[in-house]
Formats: sequence, C-alpha cells, structure tokens
Amino acid sequence: MTAKVILNPYSNRWNAKARWPEAADALRAEGVDFDLATSESTHQVTPLAEQAARDGFSPIIAAGGDGTIGEVVNGMARAAKSTDEPLGPLGILPLGSANDLVQNLGLPLDLRAAAHVIAAGSVRRMDLGWVNGLYFANNSATGLEPHITLIQQKITWIHGVPRYIFAALRGIMDNPHWMMKISWDGGEYEGPSLLVTVGNGARTGGLFMSPHADPFDGKFHFVYGYRKTRREILGIFPRTMKPGPGNYVEAEGIHEQTATWIKVHLESPAAAHVDGEIFSTSIQDLEYQIQPGRLKILYPEK
Repeated sequence: MTAKVILNPYSNRWNAKARWPEAADALRAEGVDFDLATSESTHQVTPLAEQAARDGFSPIIAAGGDGTIGEVVNGMARAAKSTDEPLGPLGILPLGSANDLVQNLGLPLDLRAAAHVIAAGSVRRMDLGWVNGLYFANNSATGLEPHITLIQQKITWIHGVPRYIFAALRGIMDNPHWMMKISWDGGEYEGPSLLVTVGNGARTGGLFMSPHADPFDGKFHFVYGYRKTRREILGIFPRTMKPGPGNYVEAEGIHEQTATWIKVHLESPAAAHVDGEIFSTSIQDLEYQIQPGRLKILYPEK
C-alpha cells in the first residue's frame, strides 16, 4: 500500500523543510512508495493525518518532531471508528529538535536508518495517553514544564536541547508553584506542587522528567513535588539530565508514581501541554487515562 508522509516544515525551526529532500531520498532508496502532504499552517497536521487515515493510506509517516507525532496520532484517532480501535501503523522520520519519543523508543535518528525501519514494516504496539480529549504519545504536563515551554517558544537564538535547558533555567528563576489536588488509582495528594508531569516516555525536552516511564508497560509514570526556593529547585535541576540513578525523582519532596488514570485540580490556572505543544495557557482541571497498546508503531525487527 502507499504510505502517506505528513511533513511539518516548521519542525526544528524550519530545519525539517531543509532536510526533507534528504528524507525523501532515504524513503526512495528503501523502496517506500509514498504520497506527501505538507502542513501549511499551525495545527494543520492533525486534519491531514485524519484524512490520510480515512483514505486508507498505510502506513502514515510523521516527518517532524514530537509535536508533529502527537498531532498525527490525534488525526488518526479522529478517523478511528471507536475509542479503542488500534491506530496506525505509524512511521517516524525524525526531523525535530529533541526527538524525544524516537530516543525513548530506541528508534534511529539517522534518516536512512529510519526509512529502513519504515520499509521493513515490523510493528510493535505501544501505549497512548489521553487527557481532556487529546492524545499524546510521549508526555503531558501542567505547571512548571509548560511554563518553561512557553519561554522556550520565544527563544530564537539557541537551537536544539540547549534551548530547552536555557528556558528551564529561566522558568526556575520565576519560582512558580500551585496548590493542587491530585488523585490516581493508587493514592492522592493535596498541597503545593511545582508540576505534574505525566510520562508515557522517560525523556521530554531532552530532560528525564519521568525517568522510569515505559511506553510498553500499560501505565503512566508521573511525577509531582514541591521545592520551596529557587536555590532548592536549581539544586535538583541538573539531576533531570540523568536517566538512571541520581535522577531528580530521588530528591526530597519529589514523588514518582504509576497509574492508569490521574485527575488534577489546580486552585489557580496554569498552562498544559501534550507532546510539547501547549493546548491551554489557563487550565485548572485535567483528567488522564492510559490506553495500553493502542498505537501500532513501525519498530526495528528483532
């Protein structure tokens, strides 16, 4: 069958557009028959993916970064006949800045190698997250993390992961925190919190915000916690870069939990994102659910 490539040319500050000829050559070299659809405006990726799914293209290939992948997943979900119908198969051409999901899944960053995975057609079922009617493949958060996302979106003089780190330092200096009530199928918490970060994958924005998250285990790994001062927050920030022992979730006042559903209420509004894309700058209630094994992802053969 013919594949549909959904290209987001803006990914990685237009670098995706510049690298598309290389990606197209990689697909052709691997014998992939494809049709191209290019997003021409903000949030056009989702309707393009929805139409591709309705038209029966297979696989659907996201050419962009984590936000592009998330939008493609939402488009496929819109085309599904039910809320539990498997989605995909989905292929990925990593043209983003951080490419967090690709790295969490162990997929290749090299475009020729990525095209080889797509051509091979081997599929693995991975979990999807859902929050307030939106799907996410890698991560969602409210509080400090999307606060930082809003900062990094305004930064144009730094690129890639360093941009996320610089924005994180700026956001920490703002010292934001919220009074929250969090409940899940294992407990509840009520009090001050810097953030709630809900991981399907371990890494987001180049940082390991949910370090034990596994997109194949049928569970969210989510983190909440509070540090009172800027100095305390800055003290644990370097630990977000550690994927293993020593990560910030081991610090006093920070808690990592597993759950299949989560409800969050904030006393004052905050921003929220899915897969790095802000979907609200002022929200007080979020409801999360995990959908185990719903997404068919093109994955390297074992």
